[in-house]
Amino acid sequence: MQFTDEHDMIRATVARFVDNELNPNIEAWEEAGIFPAHEVMKKLGDLGLLGLTKPEEFGGAGLDYSFAIVMAEELGRCTAGGPPMAIGVHTDMCTPALARFGSDALREEFLRPSIAGDLVGCVGVSEVVAGSDVAAIETTARKDGDDYVINGGKMWITSGTQADWMCTLVNTSDGPSHANKSLVILPLDTPGVERAKKLDKLGMRSSDTAQIFFENVRVPQRYRIGEEGQGFMMQMLQFQEERLWGAASVIKGLEAVIEETVDYTRQRKAFGRPVLHNQVVHFKLAELLTETEALRALVYRATELYVADEDVTLMASMAKLKAGRLAREVADNCLQFFGGMGYMMESNVCRAFRDMRLMSIGGGADEIMLGIICKLKNLLPPRKFI
Repeated sequence: MQFTDEHDMIRATVARFVDNELNPNIEAWEEAGIFPAHEVMKKLGDLGLLGLTKPEEFGGAGLDYSFAIVMAEELGRCTAGGPPMAIGVHTDMCTPALARFGSDALREEFLRPSIAGDLVGCVGVSEVVAGSDVAAIETTARKDGDDYVINGGKMWITSGTQADWMCTLVNTSDGPSHANKSLVILPLDTPGVERAKKLDKLGMRSSDTAQIFFENVRVPQRYRIGEEGQGFMMQMLQFQEERLWGAASVIKGLEAVIEETVDYTRQRKAFGRPVLHNQVVHFKLAELLTETEALRALVYRATELYVADEDVTLMASMAKLKAGRLAREVADNCLQFFGGMGYMMESNVCRAFRDMRLMSIGGGADEIMLGIICKLKNLLPPRKFI
């Protein structure tokens, strides 16, 4: 992928933001189990970083998706995964469908202030009964006059205790499960919305995650994104950006963990010599660095194709799968090389071990990625044998 001076400028701006605004606060935010989303998003909005790929007429920069990938990669410099994940949800998971398919009035009301950092968004797809199986969601939106009345609930909602609005996938008819869904903007201060509880997670501690219930929540039908019944398709398109963004966001975090492990094992001595001098250690670290660079190449290649308007479902799924598997491998091996210190909660490698585990679950589990790859590469047996 060819980077321009504009790419380099954005990369440097994001790096400074991480170094100056995120990393100095990580320990306090991790301890609190939450970071100030509105404060952070506003600072990002003031820097013009929340709408890199969004339409200029609504406050965005109108750049291609390679700029979003540069931002995602630099956010990986953060020493915790929670804030970058929440930022990615805001920029590349709840807003793509709104930017692409929303009416001008809807984009003016929700996209513009989100790009400015005045509103915080979240995405509502998963439910207790439906995680990776998106078609199985049960939340309904029934027409009543000019409104939808929404009942149900959403689970594992990033920024759920703080977000102002949710891009919500709901069933708007009783038709086939892939054709009965719509995306609806749901302001979270609407009567009937209950932010039931903040969830206690293994990792991503500084990103608040919530379970949210809807009881007769009334929103105007004009808050629907695009045509009724097209929500599943829109969400699948939105997933491609989410999966590419997620894969890009772990690259520098993986490199940082490996580099810290190199430094530690060079200083730590066992049986009279540095741990790093054991072939099993330095060979494994060399392999992990190679795998990380290969992941970067895969992400860049998929991004090039996406920018060229090609279907990247296959490559985005491969990148997401590889990122999740590699994140687990890097974190596990590096923690092992740290020994007892790696098992301590205050160590960065311990936090990486906990935070990076989500990569194989969120945004479509590894098994879903494998299923997509098998389907697109014609690796599945005939139906009668399944």
